[in-house]
Amino acid sequence: MALSRRGFLGAAGMLAGGLALGAAEAPKKLRICIIGDTNLGGFGHDLHRAWETRPDVEIVGLSDPDAAGRAKRAAECGAARTYADHVEMLEKERPDLVTVCPRSPVRHRDYVLAAAAVGAHGFMEKPLAVDPAEADEMAAAVAAKGLKWSIAFNWGLVAEVRHALKLVGEGLIGDLMEIRARGKEDHRSGGEDLVVLGPHLFDLMRRFAGDPRWCQATALADGRPAARADIREATEPLGPVIGDTIQAVFGFDKGITGTFSSVRNKGKGGNRFGLDLYGTEGVLSIRMERKPYVPYIRVLRGPLWLTDADDKGAAWEFLPGAPVTTLTNASADRYAPLTGDLLAAIRENRAPAVSLDDGRAALEMVSAVFASHLAGARVELPLKERKHPLG
Repeated sequence: MALSRRGFLGAAGMLAGGLALGAAEAPKKLRICIIGDTNLGGFGHDLHRAWETRPDVEIVGLSDPDAAGRAKRAAECGAARTYADHVEMLEKERPDLVTVCPRSPVRHRDYVLAAAAVGAHGFMEKPLAVDPAEADEMAAAVAAKGLKWSIAFNWGLVAEVRHALKLVGEGLIGDLMEIRARGKEDHRSGGEDLVVLGPHLFDLMRRFAGDPRWCQATALADGRPAARADIREATEPLGPVIGDTIQAVFGFDKGITGTFSSVRNKGKGGNRFGLDLYGTEGVLSIRMERKPYVPYIRVLRGPLWLTDADDKGAAWEFLPGAPVTTLTNASADRYAPLTGDLLAAIRENRAPAVSLDDGRAALEMVSAVFASHLAGARVELPLKERKHPLG
């Protein structure tokens, strides 16, 4: 039976307060099951290890259809029992929380619905689903039982980004005018880059600018406008994609625009994955790959966005008062803000700070890019058509 909210609050309180317990009385740990699939999305970015530094949880089960992968991952995270089938595991273990690890979204709907059926909260890898229609079904199943689910947009709650959000809100770069985001632009440039890394960027865009109202986008294939004949499967199971180059514009409130670009190019080692925020009094730059799992954030002050003497000697600088994230255990520490907030959300009966609905909103922005290109016109958000735009 799932741990009741009252029981969870009591256990968490004893742990937090360090109260002495009798030998026969120990705080009940939150029971977690891990879902992975070695041959279909694996275990994400070590998502099965996200809980290993927390003393208030226990991994009671891990599922993976692949026997060798199942044994390897179970040993890594210390799972008590293993299963070939996730449904069998959930029915037998009746966990309090489920971690959905595969980076491929093609079975995310099945996993989340199965977890919701046994009343489990959850934490999952992105992208949320294949299309908004699946995401809607998942959100409805979770909401129907009052469950708390978070998605691994690990940049959104990291201390440096939270500090940047605060300073931008206080006017660090003046009034926000536009946001420019770029994918990794590697061998997956264009549509696949959009599906894999776009959700991270779109989640950050929304945290700074709110929800977009429209999208206008173009996809190219070998330098020409991509046609329906160019729709293809990605290099990993992600659903259909189109284009090796994507240029998209989103419209937010107050005249703010946001762009996403992923361009096929021959540049080597020029990973610009991240976003730049342009304001009336300066620029804020966030790069996500310069330091592994820790964002690299700088600010350039001045209305001309220049670094030379014409702008009174402005130069890029660290954010004033910025915290510094140190990762002792990279596999767990990079997710710690998310996992900690999720457990707090369960205790406090509130939505997680990074929720399944945030995953759905980011996925909808991805779909809007494809829908706009195929329509050859601007599309309004939220999308009326919820099925995948590419068929």
